[in-house]
Amino acid sequence: MTTIIQKNELSQTTVLVIGGSSGIGLGIANALAEKKARVIVLSRTPPVDSSLEWRHIDLSLPDESRRQLQSVVNEFGAELDAVFYSAIYYGAKRAPFLQIKEEEWRYQLNVNLHGLWLSLSLMLPALMQRAPSLFVHISSEVVYNAGPGRSGYAATKAAGSNLIRSLAEEDPASHVRLVQLLPAKMVDTAGIRLRRPSGFDFSNYMKPEHFQSIAVQLVQTRGEGQHGNSLVVDETGQVWHADDIIPSSQSQHRG
Repeated sequence: MTTIIQKNELSQTTVLVIGGSSGIGLGIANALAEKKARVIVLSRTPPVDSSLEWRHIDLSLPDESRRQLQSVVNEFGAELDAVFYSAIYYGAKRAPFLQIKEEEWRYQLNVNLHGLWLSLSLMLPALMQRAPSLFVHISSEVVYNAGPGRSGYAATKAAGSNLIRSLAEEDPASHVRLVQLLPAKMVDTAGIRLRRPSGFDFSNYMKPEHFQSIAVQLVQTRGEGQHGNSLVVDETGQVWHADDIIPSSQSQHRG
């Protein structure tokens, strides 16, 4: 288990949450806004039942998303303290590799990996001006376990994780603290619910709210002491390093 000491108030803090219309991203955005941070959500659709600031972005369209991200950097870059990348495209359902169409692979690649790369390339220069600052990537246990029927998701998430790890090693002075968060268990989100049958029991699933405490602490400390780390979060609030305890596979959960 890792301990993160809180410091720094958030009333003068600006945070972008990319992929914050629902799920983990929205949970994080709401928690930071409650702590008086200025939070701007970037997503394809507006945040669900929320008064958060919102800017449209469609990461499945690389050229358009580049323009949209650059516009956000132009607007907020001078005051940007932290970025959370929670955008994700899983796919309609699990399926064997040979049944997946190239269109779905490209969608996964654009959202899960290229969108992350693009966000980093455009936002790191702004974040460096506010050092020490923070960039958090929402990772997945598939980075460590892969799993049948989710080859594109596993491949893009593993590549994204290694992109973050590589960049962390390029900046040992940690001007921008690069941290990854991932759940210990499946998380009850809108996307997951679309892939589950009617009447499915979600009582054993984590909730997006379980990420709120660690997200707030990371922003308060600007990720101090966590540069390059992948942190596993569970439903009790415990947090540990993925390199110390490899996350369990969730491949038994189909869909």
